[in-house]
Amino acid sequence: MLKYSRVFRRFLISYVVILIIPIIGGYMSYRTSISVTQSISIENSVTQLQKSQEILERRMAEVEGFTRQLAINQDLNVLMNERQNEEKTNVYGIWKMMKNVLTFGQTNDFLQNYYIYLANYNVVLTPGSAYYRPEHYYEICHYNNLSLDQWKQTILGKTHTSEIKPLSPFVNKSTQTAVITYMQSLPLDSFNGSSPAVVVIIIDEKIISSLLSGLTDRYGGWAHISDAEGNTIVLRGVNEPDMVKLSSDARFDKTKVSQFYEDDLVITIRSKTNGWVYRAGIPRHALLENANTIKNMTWSVTGLALLIGLLAGLVLAYRNSVPINRLIGVMKEQFGKEGTVERNEFDFLSGNISNMITKNKFLETELGRQLPMVRDGFLKRLIAGEFRSRDEIFAAAAQADIGLNSGAGYAGIMQINGYSGMDSVEILNELNAARLLLKQALFDLGSLVPMTDMGSDKIVVLFFSIEGETSKPLEQENITAIIDHLAQYVFNEYRITIQAAFGDPFTSVTEVSQSFEQAKQALEYAAYMNKKSIVWYNETRMENSTYYYPIDIEQRLISTIRAGEIDEAKRIVLSIITQNIEHQELSIEMKHQLIGELKGTFLKLLDQKAFLESPLFENLKNRIMDIRLSESVEWIHGEFIAIMEALCGLITNKKNDIHIKTVEQINHYISEMYADSELTLYQVAEQVERPEKYISQLYKEVTGVNLSDHLEKVRMDHAALLLRKNGYTVDEIATLVGYNSSHSFRRAFKRVMGISPSSYRGSCDKE
Repeated sequence: MLKYSRVFRRFLISYVVILIIPIIGGYMSYRTSISVTQSISIENSVTQLQKSQEILERRMAEVEGFTRQLAINQDLNVLMNERQNEEKTNVYGIWKMMKNVLTFGQTNDFLQNYYIYLANYNVVLTPGSAYYRPEHYYEICHYNNLSLDQWKQTILGKTHTSEIKPLSPFVNKSTQTAVITYMQSLPLDSFNGSSPAVVVIIIDEKIISSLLSGLTDRYGGWAHISDAEGNTIVLRGVNEPDMVKLSSDARFDKTKVSQFYEDDLVITIRSKTNGWVYRAGIPRHALLENANTIKNMTWSVTGLALLIGLLAGLVLAYRNSVPINRLIGVMKEQFGKEGTVERNEFDFLSGNISNMITKNKFLETELGRQLPMVRDGFLKRLIAGEFRSRDEIFAAAAQADIGLNSGAGYAGIMQINGYSGMDSVEILNELNAARLLLKQALFDLGSLVPMTDMGSDKIVVLFFSIEGETSKPLEQENITAIIDHLAQYVFNEYRITIQAAFGDPFTSVTEVSQSFEQAKQALEYAAYMNKKSIVWYNETRMENSTYYYPIDIEQRLISTIRAGEIDEAKRIVLSIITQNIEHQELSIEMKHQLIGELKGTFLKLLDQKAFLESPLFENLKNRIMDIRLSESVEWIHGEFIAIMEALCGLITNKKNDIHIKTVEQINHYISEMYADSELTLYQVAEQVERPEKYISQLYKEVTGVNLSDHLEKVRMDHAALLLRKNGYTVDEIATLVGYNSSHSFRRAFKRVMGISPSSYRGSCDKE
């Protein structure tokens, strides 16, 4: 210990200094916090009550907005203005009204229980049912203090204009509760007398009182809301007589926002909108509890923290000094100044780091061993045509670390000769070795081409064109030279003979499977004709008894056109015509049947809903039917291309119309809700009923502007209008345009407008 005392003392002094600095700062903060805790608690309570008031008034405004939406609803207006026919009731109109309008209650918990009374039909409509006799509704939902006749007279038979019935006992499906009732007659301009319809919204007291739970649950206090006439709206944690006593007590000043009454801090807020009085009481001991707790806990925690800090400093100083000195000892040992040193933490870390490096190298080796299998799986999927799109192919190729260059080239098959029909274990082992030798030989010749096995005696090779090469004959000559050189090499070295066959060139990676199928046909042709050299598919041209148009090609063509991908559809049709007309000598009858099959494919497309509703349906149908089999292949090909362009154009226009309408809906919603500081991408997505990522990308594609930038621009434009009016402070304007922080608002305004809000207002004043 004496040997390392210098390092130990330095560590200990550092820890003690670090310990003292926060203790001094904590003491100063403690003195300040004690003096302001009480005022902050009162201010927070007032703020919390104000927030509860704002939420409640916003919910009630939404209730009023709901009745205004009903007032302009066409289906409801039709029902209100119809005359009652005893023999025939407009059941469809009532059903349609319930379906289209009465689902609004899902957006606001204040609208969970409401009904619409239609006087001409004497029917009560609720979100789930229609009661053709109000008595039936009264049996399950009624006020305890209103009889059936009184309910009909005061609720259904009177004209109401945004009228609120105070807190009343209520039975809702055998459940006893208390509610307030919002009533509005329709149409909105109804005056004294009866009205065609009445909207009645029943709001459970529990829903309203839950907005005040923050005060009552946190402090164990009470809350009370009354209307302008003093009628109780909500009671929570207090009795009605106690509130009457408080209101009539001369010691209680009703004009003060906050005051101590007996043992409670009473907060009173009066709404400027409807005159409601919001009142909350917080026990004095709960309000000052924080200050006393801070005082007692601060001294206890400070003393305990100082003691623990000193002990921790001793431990840490010793623990950190030992490894350093051990490391110094190791260095001295390496320089030959001291003897052997015992094992320590540094040795432990050194060993673990070495172990980690070893494991990391092992992991890299394992990943390298797995890569050939990943590549082989990718190539097998590629030649089988299992990929859906070009982007998917390039993504999978990148994962397999295979370069596709320009995406164009040739697919071929190399077969090892002399083993046909032989499948013993010895032969399979020999073929496995021969395939490995063939692949290695091709690699040694400098041809870095993707390869995969096909059966026991065949290898599939893909020659991709290098960027910039466009001469196909030269490319075929190069491949022929490589294969000839390879055949000569493996024969001389290993006495292995091979047969190679290649399909026509593919211009896109999506056509690799087609070129591969052609290579298989060319290999079969070589075996049939006993060809020994390399065989190209274009050399196997002969008259066929049937045409090539498999069902998977037809389905791919249909799905491509339905997706509006015109370029890919053109490539598919061109490959079909090339495969059947240029590479095969079909008879006239087979050509006519092929054209008929293609016409049938396009007629299948027209029978789908996306095209049946189009005004071009009849024109396109007649155009398909008018394709004459006697015309030239070039003319028929051109007609199919024109029809595909028209179909893909319809799909594209429909997508664009939907996208534009969605963007307009987003802009309208933002123009209404920009002042909401809690407006998020999730809320916008919920409004337009689309995923968040989808609308973000869609908005950028259609408008060229990010959705967040548009929202910021809308807010800044409104802020500029308010600044020109000169009636609000900058902090007030920040709140009005949806910012919780005036600092954030100032930064955003300067970023968008180029100058600060104050400078902008000053420039407007000079003008």
